[in-house]
Amino acid sequence: MVATLDDTKRSAIAMKLADMKALQQLIIDNEQRFIGQLSDNDIRDRLQKMLDDDQKNLGIIETTITQYGIQAKPENVVSQMVEQVRQLMQGSELSLYEKVFQHELLKHQQVMSGITIHKAAEKVGADVMLAIGPLNTVNFENRAHQEQLKGILEYLGVRELTGQEADQGIWGRVQDAVAALSGAVGSVITQTSDKQDMNVQDVIRADHSKVNTLFTELLQSDNPQKIQEYFGQIYKDLTAHAEAEEEVVYPKVRPFYGEGDTQELYDEQAEMKVKLDEIKSTSPSSPQFKDKIKQLMDVVGDHIRQEESTMFAAIRNNLNSQQSEQLATEFKAAKTRIQKKMGVVSQ
Repeated sequence: MVATLDDTKRSAIAMKLADMKALQQLIIDNEQRFIGQLSDNDIRDRLQKMLDDDQKNLGIIETTITQYGIQAKPENVVSQMVEQVRQLMQGSELSLYEKVFQHELLKHQQVMSGITIHKAAEKVGADVMLAIGPLNTVNFENRAHQEQLKGILEYLGVRELTGQEADQGIWGRVQDAVAALSGAVGSVITQTSDKQDMNVQDVIRADHSKVNTLFTELLQSDNPQKIQEYFGQIYKDLTAHAEAEEEVVYPKVRPFYGEGDTQELYDEQAEMKVKLDEIKSTSPSSPQFKDKIKQLMDVVGDHIRQEESTMFAAIRNNLNSQQSEQLATEFKAAKTRIQKKMGVVSQ
C-alpha cells in the first residue's frame, strides 16, 4: 500500500510517543538518583510517590504505544539529549538544585508532548484518539508533578543559598496548586482512573474497540486515499492482535475454555486473515471494496462476541487478578514483537 499523508501523520505521532517513553525512563532514573542523594525525609517521601507514579506511567506509555499499533524509535535529537542529561545528572558539574531544575524542565517537556499528541490525534482520527486515551492520566500527573517540583526547588534553593531551611508553608501552596489543576487542565486533558495493571480482558477489549472505530471511519469515508489509510491500519492491527492471541492467549485458556471453543477462535481468525488478504488486493475505489469490508466486519464481530462473552467469563473464573495481568503483559510483549517483525515501525 502507498503511504498517504495521514499515514505520515500517524508515523509522526508514533515517533513522539517513542520520545515520551525515552524521556519517561530518564525521569525515573533521575528520581531514583535524587532519592539516594537526599537526607530530608519529607522531600524523599514526596519524590518516592512521584517515582511510583512515573514507574506506573512508563507502563501506561508502553501500553499506549502497543495499542496505537506503530512502533517507532525516538528522534535522534531526543536520544542525544537524553544521553547528555543523563551524563549531567551523574556528574558533579551541577548542584542538586540545578539537577532538580533540569528535571522539572523534562517534566514540562513531557506535559507539552502529551498535550500535543492529544491535539494531533483529534486531527488524524477517532481510532487514534481511542488508542492514546490512557495518556490523559500521564499528562495530568506530569503537570501535578511540576507543581510539586517547584516546591522542592524552592526548598533546595533556599537551603543552598542561605544554609537554612525554607518555610514549610510551601507544601500547602503546592497542594493548593495541584488541587486547582484538576479543574484548570480539564479543558485540554482529562484525568482518568487508569489502573497500573490492565488485565488481559481490558487489553483485548481495547483492541476490539479500536478496530470497530476504524471500521466506522472507513465506511463513513468516500475518499479512496482515506479508505486505504484506514484499511492499512485495520490490516496491521488485526494481524498483530490475532497472532499475539494465538501465540500467548489461546494456549493459556485452552485447558479451561475447552478444545472445541478454543479451536473455533483459531478458525475464525484464519477466516479473518483470508478476508484481509482478499481486501488487500482490491482497489479502495472499487465498488466491491466496502462490501468485502462488511463481510470482514461480520467475521470479526462474531469473533469479538465469543471472546468478550464466553472466553472472558472463562478467564475470570479460572485466573486470579495477578495471573490475568501477567497474561496481559505477555500478550502486549508478543504484540509489540509481532508489530516490529511486520515492519509496523516508523524509522
